[in-house]
Amino acid sequence: MVFLGVITLVLISVFVSLGTWQLHRRAWKLELIERVNTRVHAPPVAAPTRAQWPAITAADDEYRHISLTGTYAFDKDTLVQAVTDLGGGYWVLTPLRTADGSEVIVNRGFVPPGWKEAVPPAPSGDVTVTGLLRMTEAGGGFLRKNSPSENLWYSRDVAAIAAARGLSDVAPYFVDADGPAGAARAVPNGDGEATTGNITNTQARDYPVGGLTVVQFPNNHMSYMLTWYALAIMSAVAGWFVIRLELRTRR
Repeated sequence: MVFLGVITLVLISVFVSLGTWQLHRRAWKLELIERVNTRVHAPPVAAPTRAQWPAITAADDEYRHISLTGTYAFDKDTLVQAVTDLGGGYWVLTPLRTADGSEVIVNRGFVPPGWKEAVPPAPSGDVTVTGLLRMTEAGGGFLRKNSPSENLWYSRDVAAIAAARGLSDVAPYFVDADGPAGAARAVPNGDGEATTGNITNTQARDYPVGGLTVVQFPNNHMSYMLTWYALAIMSAVAGWFVIRLELRTRR
């Protein structure tokens, strides 16, 4: 009887603790979604300077809406495989040299497969870019790794791209450029899902097409929390039933 009671209490304690942990995780996730949502919708601010680069973190800076001015190095474009609402194709990553001599890799947007060999030229000279600050995607895709020697790219790995293109003094982040006017940037809603604006293939005739960033944070903590609490209740009921049956048998 003592053994059954102890086992029941241990199970209840473990399941309640796990449920409570998921409750705290849910609160943290909702706060994260709200914080990122605010960053995405905020007016653009100046991009972090070279002196601020070491302090940049995903928690404090990712998805900040920033603005920077410089000159594109179109001869150093890098095409990274991508799948978007417009279909399969490539992200066009181009270094932007700023006034202080540093370089920031800008994801100018999506292009279809037919553009791999000949991306149309863009205007030269200084341009001002607004977009979302993104942290580097080191390594490669889930199944395939980047192969700089073959010029095959599956992730936006800033350090690897900079090395392959002979860039120096490069920011540790990249920028997802905003889309055309009227095309909403993707933002999370209260449930952690993502919306991607109203761009269609018919409308997106001017490539690269920016503004296709998907901001998505899975938020399943409520279902996990209810599951753990339900298991705690089931353990209590099962323990009570077994102990009650044992008491009846003894009487």
